[in-house]
Amino acid sequence: MGRAGRRLPAVAAALFYGALAALVLLGVRDVLFLYEENRCSMTYMYEYPEYLKIKLPKKTARRYPVYELYLYGEGNYAEENKNLLLTGIPVLFLPGNAGSYKQVRSLGSIALRKAEDVDFKYHFNFFSVNFNEELVALYGGSLQRQTKFVHECIKVILKLYKDREFAPTSVAIVGHSMGGLVARALLTLKNFKPELINLLITQATPHVAPVMPLDKYLTDFYTAVNNHWILKAQDLRNLTTLSVAGGFRDYQVRSGLAFLPRLSQHDSALSVVSSAVPRAWASTDHLSIVWCKELILATIRAFFDLIDENTRQITEDPKKRMAVLNHHFVRHPAKIFEENPEVFTELTGAFMWITVKASKWTYSFYNDSDGKYFAFPLASHRKSYSHVYCENSMLDTSSWIYGCINSNSSILEATDLSWKAELLPTTKVVILKLQDYPSLSHIVIQAPPTVGNKYTLDCEFFKEDSRTLQLPVTHLFSFGLSSSKILLNSTGLLYNVQLQHFNKIYQAFKIYIESHCQSLKERKPSVYRLHIPWSHEDSIIVAKVPSFTEISAKLHTAQPENDNRVPELNIYSSSDCQYEVILKTSLVQILGQIIRFHADALPVYVVSNILLTYGGQLSTLISTGQCSDFSLELVRTAKPYKVEPLISIVVFLQGFHWFRVIRESLSLPEVDAAVLSSQDAWSPLVSLILFLFGTGIAYWSGVFFSTSLRLFSSLWLTLIRPTVLHKDNKLITPRKLCGVLALALVSWITCGAFAIFIIYLQYLFKVIKLHDSDRSKETSRNSSIHTVKNQSSMDSTSKATQSLPNTTTIAEAVNSLKMHVTILNLFTWIVLLNLPSLIYWLKNLRYNVRLDPDPCRSTAIILVCILEILMNSSTSEVKSSKLLKIAAKVPLPLSVAMLAFGRMHLYKVPHFVTFSLLLHVLCCFV
Repeated sequence: MGRAGRRLPAVAAALFYGALAALVLLGVRDVLFLYEENRCSMTYMYEYPEYLKIKLPKKTARRYPVYELYLYGEGNYAEENKNLLLTGIPVLFLPGNAGSYKQVRSLGSIALRKAEDVDFKYHFNFFSVNFNEELVALYGGSLQRQTKFVHECIKVILKLYKDREFAPTSVAIVGHSMGGLVARALLTLKNFKPELINLLITQATPHVAPVMPLDKYLTDFYTAVNNHWILKAQDLRNLTTLSVAGGFRDYQVRSGLAFLPRLSQHDSALSVVSSAVPRAWASTDHLSIVWCKELILATIRAFFDLIDENTRQITEDPKKRMAVLNHHFVRHPAKIFEENPEVFTELTGAFMWITVKASKWTYSFYNDSDGKYFAFPLASHRKSYSHVYCENSMLDTSSWIYGCINSNSSILEATDLSWKAELLPTTKVVILKLQDYPSLSHIVIQAPPTVGNKYTLDCEFFKEDSRTLQLPVTHLFSFGLSSSKILLNSTGLLYNVQLQHFNKIYQAFKIYIESHCQSLKERKPSVYRLHIPWSHEDSIIVAKVPSFTEISAKLHTAQPENDNRVPELNIYSSSDCQYEVILKTSLVQILGQIIRFHADALPVYVVSNILLTYGGQLSTLISTGQCSDFSLELVRTAKPYKVEPLISIVVFLQGFHWFRVIRESLSLPEVDAAVLSSQDAWSPLVSLILFLFGTGIAYWSGVFFSTSLRLFSSLWLTLIRPTVLHKDNKLITPRKLCGVLALALVSWITCGAFAIFIIYLQYLFKVIKLHDSDRSKETSRNSSIHTVKNQSSMDSTSKATQSLPNTTTIAEAVNSLKMHVTILNLFTWIVLLNLPSLIYWLKNLRYNVRLDPDPCRSTAIILVCILEILMNSSTSEVKSSKLLKIAAKVPLPLSVAMLAFGRMHLYKVPHFVTFSLLLHVLCCFV
């Protein structure tokens, strides 16, 4: 009965932590798999791509032997450029983390085709840097080196155009992923002249912070770049920057990290999500953003519109550059870009004039040989309506809607309102507020002659209030059990559904739109747009009518404090159809948002839970003399109320000046938890959820780890059949000291992470052998007990008892094994956090044996010394220590400090674990 009673809490704990782990897996699944299908077209080369290596100055080549510079070319164009007599406009492509210089081919090939269309009046020369596919998102030690090399490349590129008729004085840069950050870092170099670049386009670049802050060099690099751009904002006005994020398909770099901060009122930086880019309207993953045809076409069109006819180079006018980028990446009016479009135009020609007095009008034309002007008098509509909406299914770039003062004469001047239009996937639309055009007497729609295609024109006058509906979003904790609903009996062409109280990044909804129509006639598709007014992250869906459409509604960036605008669902509808809009909270997507925004912090919470469990095991060693099992101790000690309130107190104190003065005087870093709380009001609740997630992961990782060790030990016992392990009572011997010195030398000469990995494997092997030894002792003990049971007399029992192994020794070995397993579990996470620098070192080993700079060299030397002692220690040596009480109590404050200072700086986590293990080592001696 007692055994069953003990089993019930264990089962309940397994079920509870299993549920937590399942929630984490649901969130991971939403991020990695539940996103829209890839709507990008692949870009193809018409001719075989060639990469001409540019010879660098000897000094540069000697200083950067790993890096190279290439010129992209195809076919005849590549042949002509082999002598490097270049006459085009230079563009430099910078690949990102593990990126190839060959990724420039999509940009280069499409730009070449575009140049052919204009008979090479203008053309671009695309250069690309080979960074040897370095893993700079995982190791920041080479970012500064890459930046300096790019500076040298820019000087080499500009020298290639020396003495040309239209020699460039600057280079445009396109940077993918971390390449965009390297391009921004150019401005932090002391000898760099800002005028060397005037245009920077970044693709899926994490500008705000590193995706995983794994080493100090990475975070310091970000701090230097972002601080420079804030402090020198006025000096950067002549540099135009465009950041394009991939949307929800890009799970490697979330779009919120790609949004450049607004530096001034007249900012020269623009941030967009690819799903909102006109003529693309597609989310891209981290790699497809480089070759997505729709997005590359928008980029190349912008490049050609940026050319100054006088200099044959990219314009030096920042206002024109921003106008071009807005035209192609924010709002496309279905017109070819013009720097100064004519305000007035003459409506001439033998077109038939037709006056339309109706408030709602539709016209379809097919094989119409006669052009027509449809004039809508505004005088009769101004009192009854506030807006006019028109749409045109002819997706050409000609003007089609005008405003005029008088339409009686055959030739009249009119304002071209086509520039006010906006391009959507199936139509171009314009919405005009009548109050803004008091002088206009008529709206005129032009229907040109057509052959072979059917086009439709629609116009309607409406009151804004009648087409704007408010839909309060369901509560975050409704878990999809409740819903908000609106029924639209569509008599119009446009409806705006305002999503009230939708402004937080953790909110996520499913919006279901069901359309029904009165008749079965064929209708134009409906367009649904989720419009986020404070950032360019709209998403657009085209749906057939009738249909049932599901839309995911979630944010990349939260609503700014001083912004009161409300997100909208724009429905470009079909008349005489009914639309039912249902909104429900999506639990899975909420979990996905938590993982998307905070997955980088999960390792900190997992290690914090394991550290608390480790402290609990040391406490039970003091109170009972026994080391408790990892899973049982985690259930007992890893409680959020032990940690989270203390972090909240630290965050609260951070608001006082005297506390900040004390922190700075002690040279303590800024509290990560306070920074996160200032950015997000939900931070305490999210931190609690992440702690619980970390507990679930720690529990099942501990179960998996223990089970794996048992399996490995069984396999080892089966294959090797080792003898009973003889314990070496000495913690330090000359042989062990030599091993420590050898690994310290390895760490100093090669890579610290490599030394850590070697000592980890050594410790792992030691624990596997301990498993075998304990199993052998237990088997021997059981066989002896069996012998005792078979003997009846006192004398024979006494003799058998003498043959029993010492029960205390077996219990001590089991306790030691439990402690070793927990320490090894902790150390596993240290190895994982240092693994990126090890991978980087192995990848570049052929170029340099020593990793320089090395983020974990000093930590590795300390850990090697600690673990060499710990793997040979036992609980019997620790029980009598005077420091054991301190060692048992320290993990709790260390866990608090880890969560307070390590969430935005993962590389600090090993330091807290190392300090705790150091106390354990001291307990073996004192």
